[in-house]
Parts: sequence; C-alpha cells; structure tokens
Amino acid sequence: MDIIQAIEIFAFVTGVAYVVLEILQKNAMWVVGILTGVACAYSFAVQRSWGMTGLNIYYVVMSVIGLIQWRKDSAAVGEDVIHLRPLPKKTALWSAVAFVVGSLALTWAFRALGDTVSELDAPATVLSVIATWWLTRSYIQQWMLWVVADTLTTALCVVNGQYWMALLYLAYVASAVYGYYHWKKKGVEL
Repeated sequence: MDIIQAIEIFAFVTGVAYVVLEILQKNAMWVVGILTGVACAYSFAVQRSWGMTGLNIYYVVMSVIGLIQWRKDSAAVGEDVIHLRPLPKKTALWSAVAFVVGSLALTWAFRALGDTVSELDAPATVLSVIATWWLTRSYIQQWMLWVVADTLTTALCVVNGQYWMALLYLAYVASAVYGYYHWKKKGVEL
C-alpha cells in the first residue's frame, strides 16, 4: 500500500465518522470534518481534480464556521436536539442561480487547468459548496443536494480510479438519504 492509498483509507474512516456525527447533528462532526477535508484535498490534488481539491479546502474553512453556528443553535434549543431552520425561498433561488452559473464557469476553468473530468467535477463542486453552506444553517433540504453531489463525486472517483474515495462517497449517498429522514423525524425548528 502506498501513501496515497493510506490517505484515502484515512479519509474513508474519518469520512464515515463525519457523516454519522452529521446525522446525529453533533458538534464534533466539524472537528472530524477538518481531518477528512485535509486528507481528501490531498488525494484529489494528486489526481488533478481541482474542483474537489478546492472543495475540500472549503470544507476545512466551513467546519470552523459550522462549529460556531451549531454551538449557538445548540445553546438555543439544547445539545441533544436536532435544530432546523426553514429554507428561505430567496436562498433557494439564489442557490439555483449559483449552481447553473457556477457549474458552467467551473467546467470551463477546470478544463483550462487540465481537470480530467471537469463535467463531473464542476457541478459536484458547486452543489457541495451550496449544500455545505445550507448544512451550517441547518436546512433539512441540504440532504437532497448531498444525494446528487455525492452521486456525481462517486462517479468522478470511479473514473479517476480512486476506489476508496468512491466507496466513501457512495456511503455518503446512503447516509444523505437516511439523514434526511432522521432530521425530518427528530428535528425541531428554531
């Protein structure tokens, strides 16, 4: 086993822990997210998947922001309560516009940078950025975005031969479906 495979296995293990903590809406998720983000960023950089590399650096930054926001929300409703916010229509509209414009722009930019699969990388990247922001705000609809983004990322990993990463993102797809129903059943609106 080489160092890249070891990093992918580490990302797989921490990524599974991350999604379990996400489903349970535990603040520790954000700390584990930093470790997973760094490992995934390195793995994708080696494959020249620039969108996924940048996205995982974004995840590290958003993990700090998410931890701060979730601590505030937990203080308002309690540590063991899944806190939800209603998704504003304006946010949904701007997110849709950002997805279309961002996907087109990033596809072009990633091609220019030599991205191997920019048609998968760009929309998966943009959807993941939006979904992560929605996650920090505790919008339940973020799970639906994750199903699509993680399916695209699974395909990207298979094409790149990153089979441990593909397995991780496939687990993320299944977790997103479960997470949606778990939050819907147990969540309390702020």
